[in-house]
Amino acid sequence: MRSIAAGLGISAVTAGYVVNVDRATRQGQSLELVLANYFSMFTIVTTMLAVAALFAASTWARMHPDAQREPLTIELALAIVTGPMLLLGVVYNVLLRGVPSEVAAADSAGIALLDNYAIEVLHVVLPLYFLADLLFASKRRGLPWWGLPVIAVYPLSWLTMTMIRGELVTDPSGAADWWYPYPFLDPHGPGGWASVATYIAVMFIGLVGIGAGVIAIGRHRDRRAARREAREDLMVLHG
Repeated sequence: MRSIAAGLGISAVTAGYVVNVDRATRQGQSLELVLANYFSMFTIVTTMLAVAALFAASTWARMHPDAQREPLTIELALAIVTGPMLLLGVVYNVLLRGVPSEVAAADSAGIALLDNYAIEVLHVVLPLYFLADLLFASKRRGLPWWGLPVIAVYPLSWLTMTMIRGELVTDPSGAADWWYPYPFLDPHGPGGWASVATYIAVMFIGLVGIGAGVIAIGRHRDRRAARREAREDLMVLHG
């Protein structure tokens, strides 16, 4: 299942790549800049990291079919992408779904189909898969609480890079001398930096909450598995 989910992630990123190439070509935009922007988006970076974590986990599982628990490194890699992936699903479906796009209105039927496929896989299917993996994957293990700040490193690094980069690149359409991947991160929009800071604070709190939930669920599953194993050992001892 993890390999299938990773394959879906790759296919969705590829579909989005085709869409961006088509749109940039139609509008006479710099393909280099458009693709640099595309591959710097939180959705795409998170998905590529998630694909790497899923392939690593599935490869380890094939090499250790008799293991009862995944190693700490695999669990940490999965947790690092699970928090952002779940946050991504929430943020897109709450803040960005349905936001009108002028360029999308001119897409051909084939490009529109690819765009919709990429959107739904990246923002709905994969977040739901990671939630299911967290809750039901049989070999997941709990993380120590020091894993929480580790989970926050990647999103904070991406945010720092994005806010710096936003003022250094231009909008490919030529509409502005800056470019931010999401409207709520653009300090030139309504509300300015105060609005951006509010969104960042809310999302960071949300990420910390989701990360804490990821760790708490893993630790709960560990305790439940330990109790089950203890009962089984006791039954064997008295059987």
